[in-house]
Amino acid sequence: MTEVHTPRRALVVIDVQNEYESGGLRIQYPPVADSLRNIGRAMDAAHAAGIPVIVAQQSSPADAPLFATGSHGWELHPAVAGRPREHYLRKTLPSAFAGTDLGDWLETQAIDTLVVVGYMTHNCNDTTIKHAFDAGLAVEFLMDASGSVPYANRAGRASAEEIHRVFAVVEQSRYAAVMTTAEWVAHLASGTMPERDSIHASHQRALARLDEAA
Repeated sequence: MTEVHTPRRALVVIDVQNEYESGGLRIQYPPVADSLRNIGRAMDAAHAAGIPVIVAQQSSPADAPLFATGSHGWELHPAVAGRPREHYLRKTLPSAFAGTDLGDWLETQAIDTLVVVGYMTHNCNDTTIKHAFDAGLAVEFLMDASGSVPYANRAGRASAEEIHRVFAVVEQSRYAAVMTTAEWVAHLASGTMPERDSIHASHQRALARLDEAA
């Protein structure tokens, strides 16, 4: 009989701070009210299932334009601040692993699967996902409990929807099982495992779609 592996999960809630709702980096896609609601739902589901919750908070010097320590924008959003957590991190770099005790804490808790929510999809979430993957952890990313902002620079322009969608597709291609919060909660309830993918299979599907359109 094949042994069924039961993941030992932890949920990391990344940088859910006022800066992203009412400050200088207001999330545009998905709508921030929706992602905040789903972040809260994920935290509640984790707590009910006995999954430890880790809250990470981005911190910058007091004179920084964003996340200035002690400012309103730096403070945790009430959706997160008012919910229980098992561990707290202050970080200064994008990855929740960089310069923190997250890796050691996960190891002491025998965690093998990291569930990622929070902000932003393409920045701190992406770097945390890649860091966890490289460390040998399985990763689950709740795409509607995250969000992006638009960018314009000398390399070009991209909408918040484009950035969020493309990063989610790339994560699913290898680095994480990407799903909605409702799908994740259903997996917890049923004990089923989310779908994972590969770069090769993702590429082959894209080529097949091009052939069909030709």
